[in-house]
This record gives sequence, C-alpha cells and structure tokens, in this order.
Amino acid sequence: MNEPTHGSTAGAGGGDERAGPVPGAQGGVSAHRPTREVRIGPVTVGARHPIAVQSMCATRTQDVDATVAQIEQLARAGAAIVRVAVDGDRDAAALGEIRARTRVPLAVDLQENYRLAAKVGPHVDKVRYNPGHLHHHERGVPVRDKVARLAAVCAEHGCAIRIGVNCGSVAPDYLARHPGDQLGALVHSALDHAALLDDLGFPHFVVSLKDSDPAKVVAANERFAAARPDVPLHLGVTEAGLPPDGIIKTRLAFEKLLARGIGDTIRVSLTLPNERKHEEVEVGHRILADVAAGRFISVPEFGRGLNIIACPSCSRVENEAFVELAEQVRTLTAYAREHRITIAVMGCRVNGPGETDDADLGLWCGPTTVNLKRKDVKVGHFRYDEVLPRLRAELDGLIAARAAGAEVP
Repeated sequence: MNEPTHGSTAGAGGGDERAGPVPGAQGGVSAHRPTREVRIGPVTVGARHPIAVQSMCATRTQDVDATVAQIEQLARAGAAIVRVAVDGDRDAAALGEIRARTRVPLAVDLQENYRLAAKVGPHVDKVRYNPGHLHHHERGVPVRDKVARLAAVCAEHGCAIRIGVNCGSVAPDYLARHPGDQLGALVHSALDHAALLDDLGFPHFVVSLKDSDPAKVVAANERFAAARPDVPLHLGVTEAGLPPDGIIKTRLAFEKLLARGIGDTIRVSLTLPNERKHEEVEVGHRILADVAAGRFISVPEFGRGLNIIACPSCSRVENEAFVELAEQVRTLTAYAREHRITIAVMGCRVNGPGETDDADLGLWCGPTTVNLKRKDVKVGHFRYDEVLPRLRAELDGLIAARAAGAEVP
C-alpha cells in the first residue's frame, strides 16, 4: 500500500481570483453529506472531511523535470492532490521517477489506457478511469472484466479510484438507452459503475459527473447524490475555458452544490498557460472560502449569448499554441456576444472529436493544423495561422442563416 507521505492542513486564503498561494492543501469547508471515507494517500475525502482542492499537470509526463516542477508549483498553491496523464508505456515508466522525486499525492488519468493500470499502480495514490472510454480497446472483453482488472490493481497497491464520466464521452450504449437525454445517460453510467465497484468489493472510490454547462453539472450531481448519498463526489466543470468566464461558470456550479452539502473534492479547469496553472488551485480555495463565509457572487446567466468553451491545458495538448488560439477566438468573436452560439476550442484527440460535436462551431487542435467543425460535420483542417478567418466566415454564415429563419443543424 502506498504510504502516507504528504500531510495537509486546513485553510483557505483571501483576496481576489488571482490571489497569492494559499497555505494548506485542503479547504476550510467541510462537506455536509455523511458519505463514506476514501483515502487518497495521506488525504481523506468524504465523511465530512475538509474539501480537498486538486489540479492537473499540463506538462508532458515524460518530461520528468518539468512535471515534478509543476507538481510542486501546484502543491505550493494549495493542491492536495495532483493528477498526471498517462498515454503510453513511456509515460508510465516516467511515473516511477516522478514518484521518487515528489511527496505530493498523485492521481493518474488513464482515459482509454486502462490497460496500463498495473504499470502505474505502484507509483500513484488514485486512478481515474472514464467509463465512456472502456469500449475503445479489447472490444470482446466485458466491461465488468476491465473494471475488475482495474479494481484488483488498485486494491493491491492501496490506490483509490475515481469513476470520471464526462459529457463528451458517454459510453455509446448508455446514449442509445437514453435517446435525446445525455444527462440521463451520464448519471446512469455513473450509477452503474458505482454499483459495479460495490459488487466487486471495492469501496474506495469517488465519482465525478462533468459537463461544460454549469446547470447540467448541478443537475447531474444532484441526481447522483440523491441516488447514492454514500459516495463522495469530485466536482468539476469541464472545459470551463478562459478566465474570467471560466471562473464564473465554475462558481455557478460549485456555489449551488457546495451550499447544499454536495461535493467532497473540487477541481477548477481553466485554459491557462503553464506558468499560470497554479491559478486553478487559488481559484478553488477562493470559492471554498467564499462559500464558507456565505459570500455568494451574483453572476450572469450563461447560455443566453455567446458561449466559448475550452478544455483546460493539460499534457495531452498537442500544440501549446492552443491556449493562444483560444484567447484569439474570444477576441475575434466578441462582436457576436449577443447571439446564442456555442464555440468549442479543444486541445487534444481525447476531448477534441467528441466534445466539439455538440457545439455550433468547433475547433479541434492537432499538432500542426486545426480541424474546424460545424456541429459534427468537418468543414476542413487549417493551419493555426489561417483558421481564424475561416471561423469568422462560418460564424457570420451561422448568424445570417438564423436571422433569415433558415433551419440550422
């Protein structure tokens, strides 16, 4: 079992949304629901323990020096747990050295790479898997057997598990059972996987139900919490995007849920350059401090005008120009702020294909080109320096078509 190595203290700092580092890795707000207790290395979530703030590295996992430096940067800002992504054997091998050089509790994000669990288990404190990605490999192997393999590895090494369901990657069979009801499919998937781990005799898990729409995040977590009040919840608004809008979206969801005693650990997902990644943690602590003090910020209703969503910068981003492009998209499209249009800017192959399908216009960023989409229809792929005029043309066309009363898919 992984030994507790990195203690945490309660506390949350004051100041504005870009306040300085906050001492302590767990916030001063305790979750109200009497859930089960889950240990993630030295950190305990659930069972009315203080809410833990966590974040994720945006460095290449194989770049051990950069990854360790960012882990420590996030911990200094107050992160109780830091997540890293593993996409292959080289990433898995790097984790051993990373673990030897930091005492910060580590979580690993496997996405579709669940088969690497045995290689990463000895070096981490928590494993996140996405139920919607289990069907990509070993298609003849039942999902139950794949989850059983993960649970066995985590039991052997003392790791917790996060069942992380996401709006853009719900398993196809759940979408088929809930036609036109993605939220229902999301919650159903989470409930089934929680029941599966229960049946396998593995109680050390938390669940996250994430969407880029704060209202859907609130609804999904409320529904899950009502059905499974015993399970600790990890809160997050995925692809919240650039500050300050990304902070506002996150507050919309977190304030409503935390005020109702829902939420045991939180992650703020913002589109930021590497040197500012720690601001996610600072914002998380600020939200916890405000909720604890009864300070609830009046915020605008998102969804009534232009909505730009963007995934948080992480190690899967295939070109660091993605963050700059997201900022350029925000500037370029400011003239359309009164139009109810969603534009998605995604930085990698994991989130790019699926999570741009639901947007009116989507940009899925690859290593050298950007895939421009209209809903699930690909318009074309363009260099980073030529995609913005094409986006402007598509946006103008969409606005004109709606103004003319044309049927727009």
